[in-house]
Amino acid sequence: MTPPDPYKILGVEKKASADEVKKAYRKLARQYHPDTNPGDAKAEERFKEIQAAYDVLGDPDKRKQFDRGGLFGVGGGQGGGSNGPSGGFTAADFGGFQDILSNLFGGEKGGTGTGAGRGGAAGGPRAERGKDLESSVAITFEQAMQGAQIPLSVATTQTCPTCRGTGAKPGTSPKVCPKCQGRGIESQGQGLFSISQPCSRCHGSGAIIEDPCPTCQGAGAQKTVKKYKVNIPAGVREGSRVRLAGKGEAGRHGGPPGDLYVLTHVTPSAIFERKGDNLEVEVPLTIPEAIRGADVEVPTLNGRKKLRVAPGTKHGTIQRLRGEGPPKLGGKGKGDLHYRFVIDVPATLSAEQSEAVEKLSEVMDADPRARLFS
Repeated sequence: MTPPDPYKILGVEKKASADEVKKAYRKLARQYHPDTNPGDAKAEERFKEIQAAYDVLGDPDKRKQFDRGGLFGVGGGQGGGSNGPSGGFTAADFGGFQDILSNLFGGEKGGTGTGAGRGGAAGGPRAERGKDLESSVAITFEQAMQGAQIPLSVATTQTCPTCRGTGAKPGTSPKVCPKCQGRGIESQGQGLFSISQPCSRCHGSGAIIEDPCPTCQGAGAQKTVKKYKVNIPAGVREGSRVRLAGKGEAGRHGGPPGDLYVLTHVTPSAIFERKGDNLEVEVPLTIPEAIRGADVEVPTLNGRKKLRVAPGTKHGTIQRLRGEGPPKLGGKGKGDLHYRFVIDVPATLSAEQSEAVEKLSEVMDADPRARLFS
């Protein structure tokens, strides 16, 4: 049987523009619409063919797929031939107008794209990927910088050991859903409009279980608590997500498991503050140290280090140590350590300090505000 050609059904050339295709479709749809031809079976059949053809040519992606030979397993340009009263799509070929979308895409929703996942009479129930799960762990700042292995318990599901995920009693198997014929969807509509939705009988699985598994009651999975040791990589920050592939809920009907995402909550450090890929430390300086300069001891992630403070350092000055900050995720090196110097001004002075400040003010005759009025 020669495959139908939507171009011939709509009477347009293969190089026709989208507007030309739409114009031809509207003209033919008005001519053969059932409301215009009540009781005319041939007109109704022709209308279904026209609608099916436009479902292909009216969608740019499906049209390209047809032209490449990938739609319905045939190639565009192979021609139409005689296949019914108009040489095109017929109700016998596609199971009726209400099932057109199901035949086109019935295996794509919720499936894996493989024969086992498409469902239907030949493939069995549709494979379903397991749900992703999310959990969280609390770690210290030090663990976030160095990496750690953290124990974690997660409430999840596992494939039922009795039925091995089918949901059916051992020795039996799921049956093709009689309502949707295994497609998992049903269409409702009239005239030019049709809405596809999951089958109300099998809820989109394409199969029904007449004799449920006594262990899982037909669910194909059991609730359980799994314990993991999660490897937290060095360099994570507050809110980082660590993915554990395949550790989510079990899939159904042979579908793959979901993933587990672990959210990290990092206890803030009393010394270091995270600034993107870097860390910042506030370093107090006395007034003499800021004026004269000094060698001051500062903390690092690996102990202590001395920094040279230049004479005349101003409040808020930042000095950087390259490559001594937190590890970057993905092994992309390390960030920097930023030391922000702040001048420590005492709130009260002893008599001796007051005298020293007075003497200092006498010798510091420059007026720093003079430039404001120049």
